[in-house]
Amino acid sequence: TNISAAAAIISIDYLGDANKLAYCVTDVPPWYLCIFLGIQHCLTAFGGIIAIPIILSQGLCLQHDALTQSHLISTIFFVSGICTLLQVVFGVRLPILQGGTFTLLAPSMAMLSMPEWTCPAWTHNASLVNTTSPEFTEVWQTRMRALQGSFIMGSLFQMFVGFSGLIGHFMRFIGPLTIAPTISLIGLSLFDSAGTSAGYHWGVAVMTTALITLFSQYLRHIPVPIPAYSIHKKLQFTRVYIFQILPVLLGIVFSWLICYILTAYDVLPTDPENYGYLARTDLKKDVISKAPWITFPYPCQWGMPTVSLAGAVGILAGVISSMIESVGDYHACARLSGAPPPPKHAINRGIGMEGLGCLLAGAWGTGNGTTSYSENVGALGITKVGSRMVILFSGVLMVVMGMMGKVAAIFTTIPEPVMGGMFLVMFGVISAAGVSNLQYVNMNSSRNIFVFGFSMFSALVIPNWILKHPEAISTGLVELDQVLQVLLTTSMFVGGFIGFILDNTIPGSKHERGILAWNEAHEGDFSNTLESREVYNLPFGISTYFSSFPWLRHIPFCPPGVTASLEETEADTDSLENKQPLGHLESSQVIIGATL
Repeated sequence: TNISAAAAIISIDYLGDANKLAYCVTDVPPWYLCIFLGIQHCLTAFGGIIAIPIILSQGLCLQHDALTQSHLISTIFFVSGICTLLQVVFGVRLPILQGGTFTLLAPSMAMLSMPEWTCPAWTHNASLVNTTSPEFTEVWQTRMRALQGSFIMGSLFQMFVGFSGLIGHFMRFIGPLTIAPTISLIGLSLFDSAGTSAGYHWGVAVMTTALITLFSQYLRHIPVPIPAYSIHKKLQFTRVYIFQILPVLLGIVFSWLICYILTAYDVLPTDPENYGYLARTDLKKDVISKAPWITFPYPCQWGMPTVSLAGAVGILAGVISSMIESVGDYHACARLSGAPPPPKHAINRGIGMEGLGCLLAGAWGTGNGTTSYSENVGALGITKVGSRMVILFSGVLMVVMGMMGKVAAIFTTIPEPVMGGMFLVMFGVISAAGVSNLQYVNMNSSRNIFVFGFSMFSALVIPNWILKHPEAISTGLVELDQVLQVLLTTSMFVGGFIGFILDNTIPGSKHERGILAWNEAHEGDFSNTLESREVYNLPFGISTYFSSFPWLRHIPFCPPGVTASLEETEADTDSLENKQPLGHLESSQVIIGATL
């Protein structure tokens, strides 16, 4: 492979257009760029993935068992990687990474706070905990098995909603005034977690934010000379716009390195009570020494799952919120990756595949489910790289990390303020992507201003009030209280639901509501164009096989039949071909190569 020629094409072809994607969804970057970009997406999702097992360990009575916490982290990485591969290959087929979700963490903690699952008093005392004793093992594994059963039951509901096409039929009532607040609130509702992480050391967090902003906005058109070797020209230097492609990864690595240097010279405080202590990189060095080199998570590794009715009902609330969030993520991801808007069959498959992912997470015992990661959708807008091949590499990397205990433990040393600084940028991009959907709506209309403004403001007020007054929800049924608690504290659900109700009940023309422009851009005839088929149809010739059986086309998650030959619709591929500087491979070839 002539690496220097490929790099030269990357650096030259896209210099002229600041807003043009470097790689769209079907493009295949060079393998070395796929590795670096895959690592960047893993690091982007790492903060959310690792935080879930650590927070969950409090309810599982594992706060003094760091080694088991590392096993949970390895398991959630392993399952997230498998779910990512399944989603990109057979699901919605967009470059969207799968991982654990805080939406499902809330009902999990609510379940573990019930009287029968309260941790024994002796587990709170580190001197009394023997992590290898059968008694302690049974304490936390019993709780984990109950969580597993609840997630398995919730996943069956999500699979039904997705594969039956209910979510697709529901989308006909969803317009930009529903999608806009839902996507925007994905980012806005996370301001507290971003501020908390950044607040552990604002200097480090601001430094991370400044570096990512500098690389992605100010230096993205500045080429960096990179040594390259080719057979004909031997060693030479070529210009690569590395700041445009790897801004998040570079920002994290630089900040992480600076924190390591400050830790080595004890510039950062060594007293846990002092401000800035959590910016140190040596807080979890004991986990690195204790973690095994190789580990292989497997289903039912903590025992056979048990089913709790209260837990299953509570998880359903999180599943509903997760599905609404994911539909918004699909549209945002398509918009930022240069893909046509997702058709109904792709959305049905995506939601159904996320349900399958929750089923796998329950079987493996991550203590959580899986969903589309909003942080990585934001990374697409920053890097201008929307290739799904990069996400395939991310999935493979997460599977490998899940099997290498030492490697996963090393990443636990990324300081919280560094992750907080990254969140400040990522969540802002997600919020802006949501607001951009209002371009289809007549915002000179007082009706539309009311719907959007009231949806957004209510989605910030109601969850905040419920969190401050949890006792306000008291119906007499614990299960119903849990459902209402989760739904009303999820900003994306509140804003999307209010926007949906108001937009479909307040009188207004389809033109005023943006429905006509929305349908033309997001539904229309795109579902059966060659460009849309290339992105969303199933790989390995499965769609072609389905088209030979007319009755299969009526299955909600199956792509529609091919209505035109490649020659007849050759013009439809122009928008994709213009973004393929390195040559184009068929989707089946891309997936087969990634699988090998």
